[in-house]
Amino acid sequence: MAAPWIVDDRLWAVIEPLLPVREPGTPGPARMDDRRVLQGILFVLFTGIGWEDLPQELGFGSGMTCWRRVRDWQKAGVFEALHETMLAHCHAAGLIDFDRVIPDGSHVRAKKGAPDTGPGPVDRRKTGSKHHILTCGNGLPLAITLSGANVNDHLMLPELLDRVPPLRGRPGRPRRRITTLMADKGYDYPCVHDELRRRGITGHIPRRGTRDKVSGRWVVEQSLALLHQFRRLATRWERRPDIHHGFLNLAAALICWRRLSNRTR
Repeated sequence: MAAPWIVDDRLWAVIEPLLPVREPGTPGPARMDDRRVLQGILFVLFTGIGWEDLPQELGFGSGMTCWRRVRDWQKAGVFEALHETMLAHCHAAGLIDFDRVIPDGSHVRAKKGAPDTGPGPVDRRKTGSKHHILTCGNGLPLAITLSGANVNDHLMLPELLDRVPPLRGRPGRPRRRITTLMADKGYDYPCVHDELRRRGITGHIPRRGTRDKVSGRWVVEQSLALLHQFRRLATRWERRPDIHHGFLNLAAALICWRRLSNRTR
């Protein structure tokens, strides 16, 4: 079995059309092959190794080359487009339950301090960030974003809902409307209920102070666990939020790709 950072032909066929093309005759040194550099980026994402420690014998270029390519591709919207493309493929395969979505957030340590960090309320106020995710009923990540560790989950729900792309991949108009949102008591705030009502979404959120529980919460917890199997995301090392956002969307796209690959085997 190939290492997880090796990009096979099927995956490359999806990714390559999304990459910006460098015009022939552009001044500057010879450019490292995009596919090799992507494998270097994936090596860092999977292993959590520092950019400067990327082994040269792998042939993926230097850590700085890979970092610059993440920066440039994130600026060009490549990783967000890749996530959306993977969702479209999953939608075409009938893997997305768009009628039922579940949000949640998970705290991660931020070792270097940066924008979108804050004192963690569950980590003795050590500096950290939160990954906020919105999954479909089958556990595929529809949207993902970042905040400081001291930001309440419910405050990030409007941004998550706004980040859900129109789902293409089937005949007819792209699907975007969410029918039902299921969330835990941390989302039981008047502003959340107002937001869902404005968007025409039915909310199933247990009231605070009761013993009621939301069903299906394990689905989003499993998605967060899969996200943090990428070691570069289990702890936040990037100072720049754009680089970390790029990694988040790349990881979400790979989670979708794994599910799709398992379905088509």
